[in-house]
Amino acid sequence: MRDVVNNILARVAIPATAITTNTTVNGLVIDTQGMIGGGFLIQSATITDGTFTPVIKESDDPGMSGETDVPDLGLSVTEASIAFVAADDNTVKKINVENSKRFITIDIGSTAVTTGGTIGATYVAMPSQLPAGT
Repeated sequence: MRDVVNNILARVAIPATAITTNTTVNGLVIDTQGMIGGGFLIQSATITDGTFTPVIKESDDPGMSGETDVPDLGLSVTEASIAFVAADDNTVKKINVENSKRFITIDIGSTAVTTGGTIGATYVAMPSQLPAGT
């Protein structure tokens, strides 16, 4: 049997969140030290209206001071291409990230929302070495 689950690390980036207004939901800060590569899985539940677009940011500071957007060259697809709309109920979209700074986060910006939808995200990565008990 091929074992994928025990060869990756997964971190909650955005807990499943009901978004009912035009806003930005800020994700949790992910420390990528010791990671060979990683990316985000973004999942939706029901979406009734609006557009929900991810923005991936990086910083050398765990508090994200001085954060900047990860350049498009560091992303496997554009963030706009994986935006969620009402047709994307119960969908998972993914984006690989090659960040140049240690800390990253994903934010979800919502526009044209009246009733909205539910979105969450998980960071998955290949560690250079798996910690004990993972």
